[in-house]
Amino acid sequence: MGFLVRTAADGAEHSLFLPHTYDLVWGTISFAIIAGCFIYYILPRFNSVLDERSAKIKKGLEDAKEAEQKLAFAQTDAQAIVDEAYRKAAEIRDEANEQARHIVAAAKQDALVEANRVTESARLQIEAEKLSAKEQLRSEVGALATDLAEKIVGEHLRDEELTARVVDRFLDDMSSELAS
Repeated sequence: MGFLVRTAADGAEHSLFLPHTYDLVWGTISFAIIAGCFIYYILPRFNSVLDERSAKIKKGLEDAKEAEQKLAFAQTDAQAIVDEAYRKAAEIRDEANEQARHIVAAAKQDALVEANRVTESARLQIEAEKLSAKEQLRSEVGALATDLAEKIVGEHLRDEELTARVVDRFLDDMSSELAS
């Protein structure tokens, strides 16, 4: 290696590994110009693009965190709304069941009142028919008794008042015999 350096210093021969001085000077000046252009023009634009990109990424991360928080709040709100809906549904069900019980009780009461009314009406009608049948039977039995008495006595009873008394006495005797 000492041989290569000495040869270049003497200027006798050109070394393959060391360039000429003018090449080093012009190469350094060119490099400085290109590096300066790169540092003053390209690097700031590159940095601004990187800054914009990192700002967008940072904003995206912040938006994602905000969206996660909003989602968590929305899920909490949705759960609260669902819980409230279940509670209201339970209240409505309970109220409907209570109303159903009242309606059934009122219907039973109305049915009982109607049954009592129908029963009482039927009892009164039976009683009226019973009295009517008794009166009809009494008059028929009276007529039969009168006919029998006429046949037995052989003459017609002309006195209506006497006939009515005889029939009433006959029926009373008959009623007392049936009662005993």
